[in-house]
Amino acid sequence: MPVPIRRLFVALMVSCVLMAGTAGCGGDDSSKQQSSSASSPSPSTSAEKQKFAKTRFVANAGLAAGATYQWIVKPWKAGKFKKGADGRKVALVKAGLAGAFAYNRLKAAQKNAQGDPTLAKALAPLTAGIDALKDLPSKLRNGDTNAASSFDQIINQVKDAGQSAGAPVKDQVPSASELSKG
Repeated sequence: MPVPIRRLFVALMVSCVLMAGTAGCGGDDSSKQQSSSASSPSPSTSAEKQKFAKTRFVANAGLAAGATYQWIVKPWKAGKFKKGADGRKVALVKAGLAGAFAYNRLKAAQKNAQGDPTLAKALAPLTAGIDALKDLPSKLRNGDTNAASSFDQIINQVKDAGQSAGAPVKDQVPSASELSKG
């Protein structure tokens, strides 16, 4: 019995989104750390470590915020995720990639925040919300219009936490190639 083209297309898109989402999540970071530590000096004082933690947090949270706004919030507000909308499939694929990228960057920002006590304290209540974001692609595919809204809310809460800890976050839209690298 032949499989309809639509099912094949959806299966292909889902597998691409899942692969893109897992590409940046796993792996051995020790080789990355060794190469980066060899090329740049490590901070020696506690104050330097805290400064670098805030800087890395701002960069990672900014990329997550930019990806979320560009490829999830804007299309959601334009109605691109509604069933029957023109360009829905492409918008869902981009949103899935952006969601995986933003989730990965938020987890990195969360890890960076641990280097600064004030930032760690401000971000601690958001841990459960950040973890809940990994289900975004499937929620969007199923027509859950609240999924994009919840992603936007978490991003805004992370930005507010950074602001309150003295690390203001500005949106930085990653390129499409950065999204696929995760």
